[in-house]
Amino acid sequence: MDVPTKTCTGYPVVQRNDAPIRAFRDDVLAILGAQPLIDVRSPEEYTGKRTHMPDYPEEGALRAGHIPTAVHIPWGKAADESGRFRSREELERLYDFINPDDQTVVYCRIGERSSHTWFVLTHLLGKADVRNYDGSWTEWGNAVRVPIVAGEEPGVVPVV
Repeated sequence: MDVPTKTCTGYPVVQRNDAPIRAFRDDVLAILGAQPLIDVRSPEEYTGKRTHMPDYPEEGALRAGHIPTAVHIPWGKAADESGRFRSREELERLYDFINPDDQTVVYCRIGERSSHTWFVLTHLLGKADVRNYDGSWTEWGNAVRVPIVAGEEPGVVPVV
């Protein structure tokens, strides 16, 4: 068996700080009911009818539903029938509840679909403080001592 060799490519190693664009569970708990939270998953995932995307292997979360107060806007609503982004006016109407000073958090199952919404809000609409929940539903749906809502309504933050 041949041992692979490493060839220097000359590509630069870019230092980066992802902290401003990532949210963690404690960050989400801190904004519940006070700042916009957007669930971009399928309607079946949001309502709690399933814990994973339709036509996708079952994995990850033990509990189904959504984070209290999360507004449901599936990530694909930002695109038209051709797969292109909707016009700025259409996107502004879709996300008109987000104020300029809001600290918005988006999430899905593991962060891939919500990264699309993060891009739309940050780069197409110019929202200043949008973060992608790193653990998303895979973390929240398995966590203990965190509230979960089932159904079509965003729900409220439980009083403990």
